[in-house]
This record gives sequence, structure tokens and C-alpha cells, in this order.
Amino acid sequence: MHLDVLDLRTFYYRTRLGRTAQRAIREQVTGFWPEARGLNVVGFGFAAPLLRPYLAEARRVIALMPGQQGVMPWPAGLDNVSVLCEEKLWPIETDSVDRLVVLHGLETSEDPIALLDECYRVLAPEGLGLFIVPNRAGLWSRRDVTPFGFGRPYSLGQLEAMVAAIGLMPRRHSAALFHPPSPKPFWLKTSAFWEKLGNHVSNRFAGGVLVVEVSKQVPAPPRTGLPEAVRRPLRVLEGIAAPEPKAI
Repeated sequence: MHLDVLDLRTFYYRTRLGRTAQRAIREQVTGFWPEARGLNVVGFGFAAPLLRPYLAEARRVIALMPGQQGVMPWPAGLDNVSVLCEEKLWPIETDSVDRLVVLHGLETSEDPIALLDECYRVLAPEGLGLFIVPNRAGLWSRRDVTPFGFGRPYSLGQLEAMVAAIGLMPRRHSAALFHPPSPKPFWLKTSAFWEKLGNHVSNRFAGGVLVVEVSKQVPAPPRTGLPEAVRRPLRVLEGIAAPEPKAI
């Protein structure tokens, strides 16, 4: 169940909570990749807010947005680099992406394995990817007042096992959004403090989102043994027991 691009734009660009979240996650991304001079940088889902630091120096920046979500022109005031695409069929050459960022893409996908296959296809052999997903153990995945309360949240172990089964090998991880998903001024004003404290205390359990960096394994590993929970498509009513006939 993909979120609508208008709702995502409103959250990240027109609410104080969204701008605070954008800043915290982007700091994690630039911490992993301080620069991308001469590289091809691609984002999928709603990764546009995280790509801005690379616009000036990257060889090319492309913001892919799935059809189920919708697309918006981006960046404002500059030549458009956003592209509407099929979730499992990107208009990107094989082995051509040096840096790949996925935000609001994996957890809402109805076929995450097919999506990861496409990520594997486009990533260059020496390229790196970042998957940013709601943390199952965090507060942000438990409330639907932000985009991180939708779709399937992950634990760090679940995410790393799933991407590794495709051939995207985990390298490093971090977390972000350590303050509650609240628009109250106290939490917004102190968000930088909570981000700094959270990353020193726990970058696995307390953060609202997990950030996992991966590299491409060549050749890809065999596909036997993928867990059924990974292969199964995301269902809106997943976890709700089927009704049983009442005994007469």
C-alpha cells in the first residue's frame, strides 16, 4: 500500500515534524556518503528530500517515484530530475548506479523481493545502496500520523537477512528519529539532542527508522531457501485471523 505523493510532500515540506524528520535522516545519509562527486545517484520511493546534497556534484541525480505513489516535479526551481516508473521495472541501465537510496519504497511494496531484484540489477558492482525503513521496535512505526506508520516495519535482523538473500550484502547500519513522532514544540526544539544521544546509546532499537548500507555481491547468491515471510506479498489485512464458522 503506497502512500500518495501529495501526502508525502505535505509531510516533508509543509510540517515542522516532517522537516525535522527530513533533516535527521538526511544527516545519516550524508554521514555514510559525504560526497558523490562524478557519481550516478538514484533514489526510489520518496527519496527526493535526501538527494539534494548531491545535486551540485554528482554526475547525475534521478528521483524514481512508483506509479502507485505518483510523482511530483523536483527539485523546485531547477531542472526536473524526478521520473514516474513501474515499481519493478526502472528506466535505468543495468550496473549503472553508484549510489542508491530507497525511502518509503520497501516497506510499502506488495512484492519486496521483486523490488530488491531491481535494486540489485541497477546497482554497479562497486556501487552502494541505502535502505531506510520503519523500525519495528521504534515509536514511529506504531502511529499512523507520519508516513513511517504505514506498511511493514522491519527489525535490523529481518532487513539484513532479506537484502542479503538477494545479494545485497549489509556493510554498516545506523538509525534516526529518536524523539517521539510528536509535533509538540518541546520535542521539535530538542530533536538534535535526542538524535545525538540516541546514536550514542542505541542505533538499533530506539530509533524510528533503520538505515542499512549494502554493497552488491557478484555473482548473486542462489535463491533457494528464501523465507516464506519474505516471499509473501504485503497484505493490507495481514495478521488478522480469518473468521471461522460458528458451531451450531
